[in-house]
Amino acid sequence: MADSKWVRLIFVLCLFGPTPVFCESDFSSKIPTNFLSFAKKQEVVDWMVGLRRKIHENPELGYEEVETSKLIRAELDKMGIPYKYPVAVTGVIGYIGTGEPPFVAIRADMDALAMQEMVEWEHKSKVPGKMHACGHDSHVAMLLGAAKILQEHREELQGTVTLVFQPAEEGGGGAKKVLHAGVLENVDAIFGLHVTPGLPLGEVGSRSGPLLAGSGFFEAVISGKGGHAAIPQYSIDPILAASNVIVSLQHLVSREADPLDSQVVTVAKFQGGGAFNVIPDSVTIGGTFRAFSKESITQLKQRIEEVITKQAAVQRCNATVDFLEQEKSLFPATINNKNLHKHFQNVAGNMLGVHNVKDMQPLMGSEDFAFYQEEMPGYFFFLGMKDEAALGRLPSVHSPHFKINEEALPYGAALHASLAATYLLEIQLRASSPEGKHHDEL
Repeated sequence: MADSKWVRLIFVLCLFGPTPVFCESDFSSKIPTNFLSFAKKQEVVDWMVGLRRKIHENPELGYEEVETSKLIRAELDKMGIPYKYPVAVTGVIGYIGTGEPPFVAIRADMDALAMQEMVEWEHKSKVPGKMHACGHDSHVAMLLGAAKILQEHREELQGTVTLVFQPAEEGGGGAKKVLHAGVLENVDAIFGLHVTPGLPLGEVGSRSGPLLAGSGFFEAVISGKGGHAAIPQYSIDPILAASNVIVSLQHLVSREADPLDSQVVTVAKFQGGGAFNVIPDSVTIGGTFRAFSKESITQLKQRIEEVITKQAAVQRCNATVDFLEQEKSLFPATINNKNLHKHFQNVAGNMLGVHNVKDMQPLMGSEDFAFYQEEMPGYFFFLGMKDEAALGRLPSVHSPHFKINEEALPYGAALHASLAATYLLEIQLRASSPEGKHHDEL
């Protein structure tokens, strides 16, 4: 009986390719190339580009993605894909496949940044002070592209693909709210991507284990006693106290952290005083801290508060520290599952060629995709879009001059769809194989 079920699954896998194949590795290798060919059809490319440009023209900040969500739901309706809405305020969760286990999720973030776009082009942001400067408009377009591919092959899916259109990645902790909504409780694995101008078009990069740092933010008010700058003996100078605090904070990494455990503490905000000859009553400083383990993040948070309050006291000042966790969630590190890393290498290698699948060094940036990885196996990767011959040097993310190479859209859509479809098929194949019980998790 098990043998006959296994044979039926092999037949289903053959439906993904134009010609019959006869071994498991051949099945999986056909799906990525076929999906990429579908995604590169001119009508599909034009559709994704059009969606991306509509979203780019109308950027919305975290938990305000009302029109973006409306566009997503309209496209899912056109494709006949069921969904849940609202999830986490403005999020949308779609479903393609059998509606039964196993479940695998693919995710895109939807929110823009509070900055003025400086790129002059036909589809420039129409909203003053708001811009898609991190590529989330392209992420949504690619996930909708993946939905189109998967919906075309929904009868062959051996499980359910969950589409996660997530709000508020930029510091709002949208992933946390999606998890709290309970819509991913049955999901076995989740995949996410981010565009990058640091890799050429047609290349992808990631790694097993820690990829992106965990992060937190802090703001401190250091209070003294203001007065005339010419008679400082009658004042308690919070600027001097804040200066000592900043220098001492740098010792947390240089003298307290293991040199092999990468950490960062940066003070990027210093506000105090408004006149050349007046010592202010108070100074406000703020910044960020980063590390690759929960233990290091917790230690940094504890020591930042201790250093600020006690160094301020040395200078006769009082200090209060706020880690802004109501506004900016403390992000864990993005740590890729080692078994999903092998799956990613196989799928991306079959689609792009193994030489175009790069092993990256960890980065100190952070990503709220990490919240999903705390609850289930997850994998995050970077999608290249650099093409200096055609577009020149692309600015980095979070720049007002940031641009998207729209030729990357088919690659992202096909990778999303391929990672999900092959994950489901291989799980079922291994479970149904007579030797299935001897296989490790994907």
